[in-house]
Amino acid sequence: MAASEKKKKKKKEVKRKRKEEGNDDNDDDRMNKKEKTETNSNSNKLEGSRAEEQLRFFFDQFQAANGLQLSSIELESLKDASSSSSILELPQSSSSLKNTDTDLDVKMLGINIKAAFGNSWRQALYESELGHGDGKIPPGSPSVLIISYSALRSIHLLKGFRSITKQCSAVKLFSKHIKLEEQISLLKNRVNIASGTPSRIKKLIDIEALGLSRLKVLLLDVHPDVKGYSLFTLPQVRDEFWDLFKNYFYQPMIKGDLRICLYGPYQMAAHSKGKKGRPVPDK
Repeated sequence: MAASEKKKKKKKEVKRKRKEEGNDDNDDDRMNKKEKTETNSNSNKLEGSRAEEQLRFFFDQFQAANGLQLSSIELESLKDASSSSSILELPQSSSSLKNTDTDLDVKMLGINIKAAFGNSWRQALYESELGHGDGKIPPGSPSVLIISYSALRSIHLLKGFRSITKQCSAVKLFSKHIKLEEQISLLKNRVNIASGTPSRIKKLIDIEALGLSRLKVLLLDVHPDVKGYSLFTLPQVRDEFWDLFKNYFYQPMIKGDLRICLYGPYQMAAHSKGKKGRPVPDK
């Protein structure tokens, strides 16, 4: 009997240990799941905070440049704009957060913009036909508009879109070496991607040669030049840009119909006032 009782006690001890070990495993699983959930949650918060940071930064620049203070109603609209993705955020590793601007950077930029259109990228960015009837595409109305401080920068960024502009060529909208009449003629065809400087873009919109009915992404080149000036700080160009934005892009953005994409180290772009000597804008 004594031996039998010892065996029973031993079995109970083994069961108890197994049960405790099982609870420990469950506790570990629960802890791992909790940590994973918290990590994902924090990651989502960081993603959201970066977009909100860019939105706040952009409108801080807007208010400072125009010497105005947005009303409470307008600020509320901006909150809604944030939730409806009015900022097209580039990956954290991209040139939006570092001061590099190689051909690879602009190639990745093109890939990211294409990805932002999802399954509709071919219709929005690639096809060249205007179409017929209800499906007709309005001529001279791009889906993506790139704004830079110079003609050279406008051309540089278009390198990133070469793979999707073979069938429908991108249109260059700046005054250097290109006549206004030539651009008006080009804009009578289908346009998916256009790149240019603020003054020429505004002029073409004013005369209704450049349409905005299809515009979904406004890509702003905020990389500083060799003297440290950027789209937000280069004299004259800065004023022309904000005048253009205020007149044609502000309302679509706060309504959630247009997304702004900042290409370049945007915080540096706002604080770089340039080296000594007033630059001459290259339009």
